[in-house]
Amino acid sequence: MPGHFADDLTAAIIDKHAPVCVGIDPSYDRLPEPLKQKFGDDQVGALREFCTEVIRAVAPIAPAIKPQIAYFEVHHGPGVELYFDTIALARQAGLMIIGDIKRSDIGSTAQAYARGHVSGKNCPDAVTVNGYLGSDGLAPFIDEGAPDGRGIFILVRTSNPSGAVIQDFADASGKKLYQHMADQVAALGQGSVGSSGYSRVGAVVGATYPDEARQLREMMPEQIFLVPGYGAQGATAADCAASFKPDGTGAIVNASRSIIYAYDKNPDADWRQAIRQAAQAFATDLAGAVF
Repeated sequence: MPGHFADDLTAAIIDKHAPVCVGIDPSYDRLPEPLKQKFGDDQVGALREFCTEVIRAVAPIAPAIKPQIAYFEVHHGPGVELYFDTIALARQAGLMIIGDIKRSDIGSTAQAYARGHVSGKNCPDAVTVNGYLGSDGLAPFIDEGAPDGRGIFILVRTSNPSGAVIQDFADASGKKLYQHMADQVAALGQGSVGSSGYSRVGAVVGATYPDEARQLREMMPEQIFLVPGYGAQGATAADCAASFKPDGTGAIVNASRSIIYAYDKNPDADWRQAIRQAAQAFATDLAGAVF
């Protein structure tokens, strides 16, 4: 029986008491030196072991991971194979998977992207998409993901500083582009609401703009927010809490570099243990701010 992404994610967050997602952005240059020495010139082999150990470290703590496909694609075919192998390994570990792909296009191209990323047993449970092309670039992901209950997160208010140059552009009435996008996301998600009260159609809302996040929470009551910006980008747990409803539901916070490269602060420490400890500290921090 097919699941429903928003329902399953909400349940997983409650089960682990941890509204957090660990981003897997595996850069070869930042891998632990012992791992690079072990594999020599086999960069993909080193990345495979790294991703495997990250999943083992965070699986008891976080309900979800978010592999960023760019770090896999840079290694071409073997890297893309590793991306899907990482998804399979995370699923075996009982984790939910958000594929950070940020794809979109029009017509048959959007359909092809959707089939490649949300249709089939080896695909993630949800993906990130760019809504700039309108419903032409979004509907195929919603439709292709429907048989398996898969979800999407549409970019609404991103965490990077220069995003405001585009997203704050206002029309004659003063309504900003990110607010207009929020209205579109809310409308697109109405037909995909599960028993949790949340839709398979979610929104990316950066923690670096907490005031806007509170406003967007009101505008998109049925959307789960994927919240980047914690840790390396400077947002705090209190900033992240702005994206949640008062009952502690409705969002999941992502941290990537501050978790998977936690050993940078102490290169002599066991790198696996450093990742595990950072993930636990992340989960504890967010739980304290949200629940």
